[in-house]
Amino acid sequence: MKPRIAIPVPTSTDLAYNQRSWPQYAAAVESSGGTPVEIPLTATPAEIANLINTCQAVLLPGSPADVNPQKYGQDPIPECSPADHARENVDELLIQDAHNLYKPVFAICFGLQFLNVWRGGTLVQDLAILPVNHTAGRSVAIAHTAAIAPNSHLGSFLDPAEAPVQEEFLRLPINSSHHQAIGIPGDGLRVAARCPQDGVIEAVEGGQASEGATSHFVLGVQWHPERSYDLSPSSRALFDRFVAQAANWTPRPVHTSVA
Repeated sequence: MKPRIAIPVPTSTDLAYNQRSWPQYAAAVESSGGTPVEIPLTATPAEIANLINTCQAVLLPGSPADVNPQKYGQDPIPECSPADHARENVDELLIQDAHNLYKPVFAICFGLQFLNVWRGGTLVQDLAILPVNHTAGRSVAIAHTAAIAPNSHLGSFLDPAEAPVQEEFLRLPINSSHHQAIGIPGDGLRVAARCPQDGVIEAVEGGQASEGATSHFVLGVQWHPERSYDLSPSSRALFDRFVAQAANWTPRPVHTSVA
């Protein structure tokens, strides 16, 4: 059977954004062999739990919202967009379940940022002063490159023709639609890629450190591979690897001690 991938609705405030973006994530998952499962933001925790229990992995999509800065110990600055509490509540339930049972997690843009905060990290609230235009948007197919560590898990499955080695790093052309980024990586998350011009973190990876990073697939990228799926072999490789991990997932044994 095809693995079922939980994908929350991106935002509770912008129907047009949802109609435009969620189908792209779903199409990429389907093309890589998975079954996308929509997680509504209006569902009750019990309803969400029932849906989660039918899924083998979690994909956290982008969003026009910004993560509530109070969750990483900061007050919002004027450039910070309003938080989407409904989306954050659903993401918390999905991430908690995935980390309890070691379900694969693939986080994209806002999803990466929220995952990082959930893991105890921080964000840079605005990148406007940096030399690279990270807010280029969906109309710009290639905004800049990402310098990817060749010894990272991410670097192990990218298309070598699309991401050649340059100055000891794989250089992958990527799109870009964000004005925030990871500040301090969360617990157990390793930086896998940066923007070479300004050092902005573009990807992190790392599952449960207590049992080794290879025991739990967790990958987050700051760009949008679902938008370039049809054109980029590396974008397809990201979804292919994630869905393959979901297909091979088995629940982590949970032991209960008895007095």
